[in-house]
Amino acid sequence: MKYLNTEKEQGKRIIITVIGPDRVGIIAGVTGILAANDINILDISQTIMQEFLVMVLIADMEKSKIDLSTLKDNLSSKGEELGVRIDAQHEDAFKFMHRL
Repeated sequence: MKYLNTEKEQGKRIIITVIGPDRVGIIAGVTGILAANDINILDISQTIMQEFLVMVLIADMEKSKIDLSTLKDNLSSKGEELGVRIDAQHEDAFKFMHRL
């Protein structure tokens, strides 16, 4: 029997959220950092709520060149540059924070 929640399959997944005023270059800025560090995007969802961009990405850090802490710093700096808030957290922490 194969378990779907094994460490190998989900141990390196992260959730990235982006919230802020919509403008050109936000998605390119975020995905550029991920691509440059061999972080694979598994799923992405975005919407515009009035003038605000709300985006959530699920990504796999299995082959990443950097650790999560460094990624968070890089994304935060890019968010400041773009005028949005970008957060990244391990999938397990995200699930724990949003459990019912």
